[in-house]
Amino acid sequence: MTIRLPLFLLALLCASGALAADKKITPPSPALSVTTAHATRVSLPMRLSANGNIAAWQEAIIGSESNGLRLTEVKVNVGDAVKAGQLLARFSDESVTADVAQARASLMEAEASAADASGNAARARTLQDTGALSAQQINQYLTTEQTAKARVAAARATLDVQQVRLRHTRLVAPDSGIISARAATVGSVVPAGSELFRMIRQGRLEWRAEVISAELGRIQPGMAVNVVAANGSTLTGKVRVIAPTVDLQTRTALVYVDLQPASGKTAPARAGMFGRGDFALGNSNALTVPQQAVVVRDGFSYVFRLNADRHVSQLKVTPGRRLAERIELLDGVTPEMALVVTGAGFLNDGDLVSQVSATVPATR
Repeated sequence: MTIRLPLFLLALLCASGALAADKKITPPSPALSVTTAHATRVSLPMRLSANGNIAAWQEAIIGSESNGLRLTEVKVNVGDAVKAGQLLARFSDESVTADVAQARASLMEAEASAADASGNAARARTLQDTGALSAQQINQYLTTEQTAKARVAAARATLDVQQVRLRHTRLVAPDSGIISARAATVGSVVPAGSELFRMIRQGRLEWRAEVISAELGRIQPGMAVNVVAANGSTLTGKVRVIAPTVDLQTRTALVYVDLQPASGKTAPARAGMFGRGDFALGNSNALTVPQQAVVVRDGFSYVFRLNADRHVSQLKVTPGRRLAERIELLDGVTPEMALVVTGAGFLNDGDLVSQVSATVPATR
């Protein structure tokens, strides 16, 4: 018995069969063409970062030791490099020179009196056994001799004091360094003890890094440090000493780092600048991947693993140190995994991809 179907049913069956045939024939197309790489182990430097201020190693305050003298000449200004013993300023010395001359004349007078008294005392000693002079007179001559010698010593001390005052009219640098502040003004009458100049001794700077107490055990004297100042200059240094106390409020301690001057055309760092530095703690092995393989989404880092079925799986990872074009991954991957590099930022979990090139070689 032959069953005849209406024409519209025959047309519908043929169309559905054609669609089914098309679905079986047309494979799914990949979402993206990508390249892959394997995580590799490389040696990365370990560094401890810290912030701090650049300051003078030591500052010398240069003041006046002369009282009531007028400043007649100032030889240096702020920023000048000076050497030990170099003349910085000069005071008026007319009155002091006169005092020196007066003290020298007093010394000469005392020495003349002492010579006369010594002669009289010598003659008295020769007559002591003859009875020509009484014992009282002899003692008087001897006492006069001693008094005259004391007056000579006092006059010589007065002359020394006046000569010291004369030397103090010339203000000289106590050490080599750089003038960082100047208060000296020509014509001013300066009392003793007034600050006239401030100097960075030997031009040396130091970086005072603020390091939390938990990290102090990783820092040792002599350790190398790289510091970048606020003006962009890069300086190298070595740890000199670690402060013996920790701040009770911030729980940080100061680490004093001796800095070497910046070389080349880099602008020099200056005392008072902020600086950020890294302590070199050595090297360690790390599992790294190309930076393009790491995708940051919603504040988290991910990589995409290429599976055997050409689909990708999104894996959450924890990034670590960076070196050139590679980044350390602390967890989430193993060296056997093939990770998407090029195009990782455009993928989603489960996407079908096509690998278009060989595995990217690791850079060491």
